[in-house]
Amino acid sequence: MPTASQPNAFWLSKRRQAGARDALAFTVIMILSIMMIIPLAWMIAISLKEPQNVFQMPPWNVDWKWSNYSEAWYLQGKPQYLSLDGEATPAPAPAMAPGQGSAAAAGAPEAVSASPSGSAAPIATSAPAAPSDEKMSTMDIVVENLKRFIMGQDNKGSFWLYLWNTLFITAVNVVGVLSSSAVVAYAFARLRFPGRGWLFVLVLATMMVPGQVTMIPTFILFSKLGWTNTFLPLTLPAFFGGGAYNVFLLRQFFMSIPPDLDDAAKIDGCSTFGIFWRIMLPLTKPALITVAVFCVVYNWNDFMNPLIYLNDSHMFTLSLGLTQFRSLYGTQTHLMMAASTITLMPLMIIFLIGQRYFIQGIATTGLKG
Repeated sequence: MPTASQPNAFWLSKRRQAGARDALAFTVIMILSIMMIIPLAWMIAISLKEPQNVFQMPPWNVDWKWSNYSEAWYLQGKPQYLSLDGEATPAPAPAMAPGQGSAAAAGAPEAVSASPSGSAAPIATSAPAAPSDEKMSTMDIVVENLKRFIMGQDNKGSFWLYLWNTLFITAVNVVGVLSSSAVVAYAFARLRFPGRGWLFVLVLATMMVPGQVTMIPTFILFSKLGWTNTFLPLTLPAFFGGGAYNVFLLRQFFMSIPPDLDDAAKIDGCSTFGIFWRIMLPLTKPALITVAVFCVVYNWNDFMNPLIYLNDSHMFTLSLGLTQFRSLYGTQTHLMMAASTITLMPLMIIFLIGQRYFIQGIATTGLKG
């Protein structure tokens, strides 16, 4: 029988010690994973509930109301499309409260539709289109229907338009960040010039400056240039450096590549730009994909910058579109959660596709070849 001074022989085995460490690590990871998944599962559960059951406990009592997603996507109302003869097709019959069917059938000037919050709100019925001598061509009808599909009811904007705006801003930022940060990082990693180290430290020091400090001066600068209410303040700065963190990440990856490849390319007559374009960039694909994923996630979820610089509703992004579910009279929580779930899906797909390169880029950054 072992005494207090003698350890248990069961734990003297290195194999058992390694197994115990793995079991403990697996348990901790599982607990943390469940803690991260609970908010996502709760959001999806709320998006499938009736408005009166949003805060009902337990949260997994789901009503499975899939119509919340279409109602959230067409918050401003489904647009009326033109048929091939140029006439507007009737919109879906609005839901009416009991006792109002006879009034609508009698030709009342207003119809009552159920608003997303559950209260009845009058909507003006559109008058019949006046007869026109000129008949719209098929192409004009297609263009007009596409415009109504994107711009939504009464040109107030729709989530299709918000999705397009977000995709455009994100794509331009990805191109700008990858192109500019890769060039700057290559210069810090491979080129020799006086003050390179101090200049790199200065670039890293900009990461310590809070964004709230530069927010007002940046807004004044862009307003003086007349860039407010345009996409320029949200896209053009990406082509000037690409961010200190992205430069640091790519610079560390460039330094992990053996410099013998550069010397061999120079012997073969390759220029500095040729070495960067033909040799370094293909080898840094994992790091570039990592930077691209970071850039997509940041710009897709960015709320503050579009809120500051964009005024017209037809220029809103998805993050600003989600604010339409809040008003002075309450918040349509079930519709907001449905729209948030739709907004989150592209990010999950992008991460799952680039997960292998993302992990490889993080794991190999800074390793010496």
